[in-house]
Parts: sequence; C-alpha cells; structure tokens
Amino acid sequence: MSKVDFDKLFAGFSNIKVGVVGDVMLDIYWWGHVERISPEAPVPVVALDKKEHRIGGAGNVALNLAALGAQVSILSVMGDDENGRTLTELFNEHHINTTWIAQQPSRITTAKTRIISRNQQMMRLDAEITRDLSIDDENALIEKVRLYITSEQPQVVIFEDYNKGVLTERVIREITALCKQHGVITTVDPKRKNFFSYEGVDIFKPNLKEVKDGLNLLIDEINLPTLTDIHQQLQKKLRHSISFITLSEKGVFYQENSTSKIIPSHLRNIADVSGAGDTVIAVASLIYAATKRIDLMAEVANIAGGLVCEEVGTAAVNKDRLLHECKELLG
Repeated sequence: MSKVDFDKLFAGFSNIKVGVVGDVMLDIYWWGHVERISPEAPVPVVALDKKEHRIGGAGNVALNLAALGAQVSILSVMGDDENGRTLTELFNEHHINTTWIAQQPSRITTAKTRIISRNQQMMRLDAEITRDLSIDDENALIEKVRLYITSEQPQVVIFEDYNKGVLTERVIREITALCKQHGVITTVDPKRKNFFSYEGVDIFKPNLKEVKDGLNLLIDEINLPTLTDIHQQLQKKLRHSISFITLSEKGVFYQENSTSKIIPSHLRNIADVSGAGDTVIAVASLIYAATKRIDLMAEVANIAGGLVCEEVGTAAVNKDRLLHECKELLG
C-alpha cells in the first residue's frame, strides 16, 4: 500500500458530510439483581438498580461517524412518542443532526428493552412496527432526503437496513436516483428482505451469511476465486460498483472491476461482535468518501471492526485508538 498520512486523513473527517438513512432504534438497558423468586409465578424478581438508554440500529452507524468527527445527519421515520423524544435527545447529545427525521403518528419508535442481572440478559422486550412505510410516510422521508441532499450537499449517503420497514423498495430506488443525480456516493449495509433492491449503488457491504442467503449458496471454503464469483453474481443483479463483504473472523473481501483481495483480520481479544457491521460500514463509507481508495477503505474498516469487537455491547469506534492502530499496522 502506498504511504498514507493518517493524521491528515483523520483530521479531514470533519469536512465530510454523511447522511444515514434507515431504521433507528432506542436500546434500553435495565440493570438489576435477583434475590428471590416471585410468589405469583415461577419467575425471578429483578430489583432494578439502574436504567440506561443507548442509540441503536441505523443510529449506531451515525454514532460511529460522529465519533470519528464527521458531519452526520440521520434520516428516518420514527414515532411521535416518548421513546422518539429520548432518541432525539441522545442524537443531539452526540452532535448528530436530527433535522431530517420524520416523526409520524402512524409509526412507533422501535425500542428494545433488555433486562440484565449478573451480566446475563434475562429477557428482551421489543416495541416496534415492522410493516413497510405507508405511501404518505414514504413521501415524507423521500422529501426529507431530497431537501437534505440539495441543502447540505453531502459526499456520501449510507443505507442501513434492519428490516423494520423504513427502507422500502420505492424509498431505496428514489433515494439512489437522487444521489446519482447530485453526485453523492451511496453505500449499503443490506438485510435479506430488500437484498436485491439496491440497484446501481456504489458500495454493497453484506456479510458472508447475508450473501449466502441472498444468492442461495451452499459453500464451505472461502477463497478468492469463490468470492470473485460471488461478486460477479451480485453484479449481474445489482449493477453496483464495489462489493465489500465482511468474512467474520477471516477478515474482509473487496472487488471493483478486476481488482479483488481478501484482507485477513488482525489478532484480537474478541469480547462481543454486536455492532461490528455498523462500525465497518461507517468507517468504509468515510474513508472512501475522503480518498476514493478501496484498498485503504477495506484495510481501515477491517481494523475498526476488530477494535469494536474488543468491547462488550455495541460501541462506537475510538478515533484516537483507530488512528494509532492504522499507523502501527498500515504505516
């Protein structure tokens, strides 16, 4: 890899505008301790010690971007409710622009409440609507995105899909067209439901399981010829520019035109893999917007994904630590 001034690259993140479009969620944690079984039913009684609210879903991608210093806006549809207001406050605390969120009375804000005792999750309560947006709600979101692109002129828009109904086929198609019209890079972290709806995007970043499910593949051995063939199958359907596939503990793969490579993961003390995909798409989108270099994009995103796996729970990547590791491993 040609020499990179990582200090200059990371300092430049503050000049990059990124929009994140997708399913936002509020993660609620109830921490407590158990001392007895309920007399009403054979279940433990959890005595509540503390509550914690965190940004989840597509918001975690925005959180990673904000942690790296980018100018980030979240574009979504959520409920006009208490959880929505709490989530908006959290976004504002982390300097994430909420101007472009459509709060619609027809939806509720997705919230996942985890009840935890002795560091074990005892139960999860989900409050959500997963049906696709109505036509009115689609119109509201598409208009927000149009206004965002024309007024803010971002360098990149990230589609972050959690199958909660915000990213419908029409929303994906019309936002992709808007981005093409205005020269905005599009990157995607897909889910199964709309896997092949992201036609013509710049960077398509599934994980290996999602690719195998989407293409209905039964493969055990992962090597460069296999992954190159997968890229070609994806490109026939999507006509996208770059495939960027995360391979779990094996690292990442990228291909653009005839250039392809597997980058092995770096040795880590893995504590928790949740949220790693959010970090990878955030970092990859930012590096590509800054440099247009897919080799550098893949190398830095690979390091970032490994770093957050050393943390328990979903965590935004630490900018200083990522900068240090890039200098150590890539310098």
